[in-house]
Amino acid sequence: MFPKVHAGMEMDDTNSGKSKGNAEKSLRILVDKMRRFPGLVWQTVWKVGREDPRRVFHALKVGLSLTLVSLLYLIQPLYVGIGQNAIWAVMTVVVVLEFTAGATLCKGLNRGLGTLIAGSLAFFIEYVATKSGQTSRAVFIGAAVFLIGSAATYMRFFPYIRKNYDYGIVIFLLTFNLITVSSYRVDNVLKIAHERFYTIAIGCGICLLMSLLVFPNWSGEMLHNSTVFKLEGLARAIEACVNEYFSDAEKEVSGDQSTEDPIYDGYKAVLDSKSMDETMALHASWEPRHSRHCYRFPWQRYVKLGNVLRHFGYTVVALHGCIRTEIQTPRSVRALFKDPSIRLAGEVSKGLRELASSIRNRRHCSPEILSDHLHEALQDLNTAIKSQPRLFLGSNSNQATNMLALAAAHATQKQGVSLSSVKTDSSALLDWKNKRTTEQSKEPERKFLRPQVSKIAITSLEFSEALPFAAFASLLVETVAKLDNVITEVEELGRIACFKEYQHGVEDIVVTCEKPPVNPAQNQLPSHGAD
Repeated sequence: MFPKVHAGMEMDDTNSGKSKGNAEKSLRILVDKMRRFPGLVWQTVWKVGREDPRRVFHALKVGLSLTLVSLLYLIQPLYVGIGQNAIWAVMTVVVVLEFTAGATLCKGLNRGLGTLIAGSLAFFIEYVATKSGQTSRAVFIGAAVFLIGSAATYMRFFPYIRKNYDYGIVIFLLTFNLITVSSYRVDNVLKIAHERFYTIAIGCGICLLMSLLVFPNWSGEMLHNSTVFKLEGLARAIEACVNEYFSDAEKEVSGDQSTEDPIYDGYKAVLDSKSMDETMALHASWEPRHSRHCYRFPWQRYVKLGNVLRHFGYTVVALHGCIRTEIQTPRSVRALFKDPSIRLAGEVSKGLRELASSIRNRRHCSPEILSDHLHEALQDLNTAIKSQPRLFLGSNSNQATNMLALAAAHATQKQGVSLSSVKTDSSALLDWKNKRTTEQSKEPERKFLRPQVSKIAITSLEFSEALPFAAFASLLVETVAKLDNVITEVEELGRIACFKEYQHGVEDIVVTCEKPPVNPAQNQLPSHGAD
């Protein structure tokens, strides 16, 4: 007799075996991740420091500043003189010390002025309140807190104050309420306020010394260099875009087009720079002037130039989109316009590089920046397009091969749809409508559009083969018009900033970066609270 084994017991054994195997596999994966974790941490640390060595120096400056303010606690004579309020110096260093000198000046002066004004006003409120009785004093303090708190908060909505002194008003509200409300119950609150003000002043002083004297990072220089890099990036993007469009080999289009794409890398920094340009311009306005010839350096002109470059970048994005479209002009047709298009893109890129060089060296751009070669390339492209009118007007012959029909048939075959014949006239669309009406009467619940339907609808239209190229050429010509706007803005910047005059025959030494520059946003640490 064989022992009876129930089916349920066999399933339990199988499930337990699978669970055990999954647990062992998960454990092996966890052990492998833990083994690789130190190496990944070290790679990240090395990569961040190698991208911008200034980050390492900034971290060391913060550590040194914290060590200096900690001496107020560690050295006995200093601790006796200041007491436990030394912690306010540590908090000030943590909150105020930023990556650039302009950001540190902005925060440090805002914190110092906010604390000083709040303390002075609180002393005045306390002096008036002590002249009244205990009950009247409480009412007076409550009314003062309400009125000043409401007024200060409402002032934060003023655009100029919100842009320049918002952090100072937050510190003012915090300090004023701490001193005023505490003075009702604590007798020596004024002494505590004095000590806190001294420690905050010590912390701000250390931050300013570290930012201005020890390996300073200037927001103005970062904004200046960022503008140069954006011009060079757009120049590289236009050249790469046109070269790829007229390349003989067909390039595979991946799902993530931003990975290792020189065109995308060229214009990405331009499109993402609006908020960062405004922040750097604001911080640069707090920094000492970098020019002896200008009383007020025009940092806002860099912001306006950035806006013009963004509009230029939108055209480059559209050019990039022409490469990624599914409907393309045959390469044999593109070859007819290859030479003037590449020369035109090269002249536009040359003009952008000349503008970048002029800003880098703080000089006016060459008067020949819009050279005759640019106009010749533009005229040659116009002549080449006019010499091929049949390509752009299309052909009325039914036997002519329609590029859009071939593209649609090729796309539908990729999706597994076999079309025995692709019609290029309106009969294809009429046949589909009749068939669709029949299907809807049978299956009313189906209300989606199948992928091949849009392809048939496209093939029913009589387009010319060169129409996609016409869009590309129009955008390429648009870059010439946008280049004129960029030149005007750069010249205005040079005039206001007192750039030196261009000297013919004197060549500037231009140093270009092989790798893209570090985005300044990566060096901005998250904002701290108003402690």
